[in-house]
Amino acid sequence: MVLSLSSLFFLLELTFGLLSGSLALLADAGHMLSDISALGLALLASWLAQKPAQPHRTYGNHRVEALAALGQGLLLLVTSALILREAFGRFWDSSKIEVPGETVLLVATAGLSVNILCLFLLRREHSHNLNLRGAWLHILSDMLGSIGAILAGIAILWFEAFWVDTVASVFISILILTSAFYLLRDVIDVLMEAAPRNLDVREIEKSLKTIESVSDVHDLHVWTIGSRRIALSCHIVVLSEEVSSSRLLEKAYETLGRNYGISHATIQIETQSFSHHSPQSYCNG
Repeated sequence: MVLSLSSLFFLLELTFGLLSGSLALLADAGHMLSDISALGLALLASWLAQKPAQPHRTYGNHRVEALAALGQGLLLLVTSALILREAFGRFWDSSKIEVPGETVLLVATAGLSVNILCLFLLRREHSHNLNLRGAWLHILSDMLGSIGAILAGIAILWFEAFWVDTVASVFISILILTSAFYLLRDVIDVLMEAAPRNLDVREIEKSLKTIESVSDVHDLHVWTIGSRRIALSCHIVVLSEEVSSSRLLEKAYETLGRNYGISHATIQIETQSFSHHSPQSYCNG
């Protein structure tokens, strides 16, 4: 529902932006396009998550959303650059462009109403769904863009201050750049297999070491496969060979799942004598 509403209003805002020549409306339409992309990615991720993994893609298609988000972030950068270039030109020649204030005010007010409705529809889901939380934040920032366009419409309608339309477009472009920056940062983290920013790897290591009979933890890696799927691999060194491996693994998986939301973990249990060796040492030998 939110994707349909956003798509319909994007077409409406884009059309009136082109007809009226309002750069603020065009910038807000570009921002709404980022909302549509975020919502589309959320749906895509949900659909792909249900598809089984293939033999040559053992993790499935979870990284597709990262590649799509990368394209979205680059598109946002291009959109923002085009708006800023046009705004820079209008600053030198703003007197020749008379934007109809009524159109800007009405369309921007309608956009604000659509954003509020979308936030209302997602109010329950975004708090426990990381996928939808990103889309919810996109819509929230788009609300600020609509407010900027409304202020531009009021300034044009009441004071004939046409330059405010250009200033509002710059403000919205900054919002788009901010969204693009955080989106690209998160995408790069996923592609580089960095640990999720909300997890402290050192804290995870300490938690595993508190498990009974564990003397050390090494080769600990935490990364993101896709939305809401965090993976971990590590080697756990035990004090004695008599330690129950099944009981130890049960405790470790319980700690990782309950405290850190890690659903995919691969743990190798080693004794203290074996922990000094590694596959690499055997390969080199």
